[in-house]
Amino acid sequence: MSEQVRNDGGADSEAGDLVEIEEILQHLEDMSFVAHRDAKEALPAIREFGAGPARRWIETARDLFFHDREAGKSFMRHSARMAEHVGGVEPWRAQAAEFARWVNSADALEGFMSQADRVFAAWGEDGEREWYATGLRWCERSLPDARAYFETDFDKLAAGRGIEGLRALIDPAETLFDERGLTLDCYLEGAPIARNLVGDGGLLSWARRGADLLKAGRSRGEAYFRLESDESLKLLLDALPGFRPRMHGRFLRLVMLAWLDADIPLADSSWKPGEGRPMLETDGRRLFMPAVMDSREEALVATQHAAAHLAYDTYALSRVERLFERAGSEHPPLDDRSRITWRPLFAAFGERMFRFQILFDLAEDLRVNARVAPRILRFLERLVRLAEAYERPAEPAGTYFDFALRAHRALLEGREPEDPRLARMLEPDADVVTAWEVAEELFADGAFPEITIEERAEAYLPGLSLNAALPVYPQRERNGELADFRDHEAHDEHKFEHEKQEEQPQQAPEDAQKDPDADIQTPQQETSGTGGRIGTGIPQPAQVAKRAAPYTPKKDGILYPEWDYREQRYISDWVNLYERVLDDEAPDRAAEILTRHADTLKRLTRGLEMQRPMRPAPLRKQMDGDELDTEAVIDYVADKKAGLSPKAFIYRRRAVQHRDTSVLMLADMSTSIMARHPGGQGKIVDRVREGMMLFAEAIDRVGDPCAIAGFASKQRDQVNYYWLKDFNEDLSATVRNRIAGVSGRLASRMGAGIRHSLEAFRRSSAQRRLLLILSDGRPADYDDGGDQRYLHEDTRMAMKEAVDAGVHPFCVTLDPSGSEYLPAIFGPGHYTIIDHVDELPRRLPEIYLRLRQ
Repeated sequence: MSEQVRNDGGADSEAGDLVEIEEILQHLEDMSFVAHRDAKEALPAIREFGAGPARRWIETARDLFFHDREAGKSFMRHSARMAEHVGGVEPWRAQAAEFARWVNSADALEGFMSQADRVFAAWGEDGEREWYATGLRWCERSLPDARAYFETDFDKLAAGRGIEGLRALIDPAETLFDERGLTLDCYLEGAPIARNLVGDGGLLSWARRGADLLKAGRSRGEAYFRLESDESLKLLLDALPGFRPRMHGRFLRLVMLAWLDADIPLADSSWKPGEGRPMLETDGRRLFMPAVMDSREEALVATQHAAAHLAYDTYALSRVERLFERAGSEHPPLDDRSRITWRPLFAAFGERMFRFQILFDLAEDLRVNARVAPRILRFLERLVRLAEAYERPAEPAGTYFDFALRAHRALLEGREPEDPRLARMLEPDADVVTAWEVAEELFADGAFPEITIEERAEAYLPGLSLNAALPVYPQRERNGELADFRDHEAHDEHKFEHEKQEEQPQQAPEDAQKDPDADIQTPQQETSGTGGRIGTGIPQPAQVAKRAAPYTPKKDGILYPEWDYREQRYISDWVNLYERVLDDEAPDRAAEILTRHADTLKRLTRGLEMQRPMRPAPLRKQMDGDELDTEAVIDYVADKKAGLSPKAFIYRRRAVQHRDTSVLMLADMSTSIMARHPGGQGKIVDRVREGMMLFAEAIDRVGDPCAIAGFASKQRDQVNYYWLKDFNEDLSATVRNRIAGVSGRLASRMGAGIRHSLEAFRRSSAQRRLLLILSDGRPADYDDGGDQRYLHEDTRMAMKEAVDAGVHPFCVTLDPSGSEYLPAIFGPGHYTIIDHVDELPRRLPEIYLRLRQ
């Protein structure tokens, strides 16, 4: 980099420069001891390039200091290094001087001075000039944005692609700042990671979506750019290759159940793209799965390995207490949720704790894998094959990775470990304390290099992970047995319901109901339990007697979110719903219902006549009519005199007006309606059909737009929504035959049915919309894990969504115990309980007509 040298005066000029430098130094000393000290420390390195550049440098330092003390200090503090690395003083001095154009620019200048020399070394003079010019444009827009730009590592901005990579990242930000005021500091929170996943071409679309969210709500938009919202993560995960454990959770649980007799709940971990290698974690009760893993094989190894840690007492309280004793602590510290916290265990190793933690995990993993290998066919073979195919990590992680791979390869081949210190981990009485002792021996070996927290994850073999990543609930000793493993937090809440259910007799084969849906095949379900439903209880857990075929969730239906109260968030695209017209018809039964309830229908008809508007109501501001509308005439004349051209809506006429109301009846078609009638005459479904038939007849006579649908489910990926009558259909013989053909079909995922009904209301132009839900019990499904509250809370959130959409929801239930849960789900005044099933046909139309008023 060439320097500008003054040529007017030779030695006299240089002497003058030196005098000016001393005068400025004296001035700085009078102003600030720190500024004088920093200037004197930097000057020797600057003077190597001549007195003229040194004079200009100290003038810039003085001007920046007088402009903003922190800016001046930052300039002086970095200058010696800059001059040495760049090989000169210009033009970075002139570039820094430009920051004096703005007040409070010290932070942006600090970012510039901290890495300008590295940019010059990596990209050359032209590349550094463009990097600086881009940052200066952001100074003109917003100093916080300029600070974010200059403080972000230039190589992170460019993704290792030089100035072209920088342009690809910053161009969308400049476009959206001009279009929508998107700030760069918000954009840079997630843009570098998003660019790696969606590519340069998809970055503008990703950022534009975030800018729209910022307009709707700042917290929501900021969460999007921080990659903390479902909207942002879903978009990025869709672009991320790999295996989705969330979508295959049932399959992974069945694998653990088949091999280890362990029904261990799975949950989503907090991992998100850009946070390094995704790993499975556990708190002793659940396995927390990342949103994506490299492959199905890695997910299998990870779940089996983590379950093995639970089976072979890595987290057994008695062993952990001995472990803390061995480490010099009296007892394991517990957090506010009674979980063991691990940090005090490793704190004694200070900055080297990560090195010890890897060695400790390596030894314990070898012990656990040696124990579980005989129980799981090809487990070690799968693990070693994954590790051999994995790209070896760079040092220092590569040393640990190779050491672990050699140990597991020897275990697979039936050989003694190459390192004799690991032989202790294969002894029958080895435990987690033994792993600690072996780790201490390995820790003393200088062959294992120091490692940082950023490099730590790469030291583990695929499928293996940090054993102490989370605080854990202490366990009892299991010695390999997980048959009675339970998620106690969920189990204790519903222990009473499960105990009652176990007391119920099994259903006789002749009473078993055949599933009316040909497209749903499932084993016979228990329908004789309790739990507040008529004829059904909480779905039973799956019984696995042999290895099952992989479970692949269906995704070809309509996807809806579902609320998870445990995480206080929506799980996007969680429920798969199929919409179809009910193809079961029973014309003979339809005729029988109408004949049997003819008298009831006559009484309803007389009552319905009172609902019809008889007296005409005045309609104002009409184009034509019976008489002039005085107020409209006055407005018309005033507008004309004001020079406007109003239309002559100046008449009034009288006409009969109908209420602008539409209704959708949503019926719960779960198996429970197939239960026997309490009085012994027929089944519950008979009264449901009759009530729906009379309801349809009543609405038809009133003339309101009406739709009738039913729903049933078999887990989250198969919710069926059956149309009996759409808004645009007349009450024909076909519709009546469908109503008469209603039957029970498995479980009741009510939230999904409600959400789809809200979409159906979009086809209705009525101003007042009523959603009438007919149910016989609480929401429940086969994959809710026995946690009643889960689908209760999701239904409650669906109710809130309905109200927000301008729909009035109301629930009619046949469950006598409905008062125990309906107030929490629907709220006071939004439900009614019909104690006697026989009253349903009469009460249902009456309830609607009362709500209609």
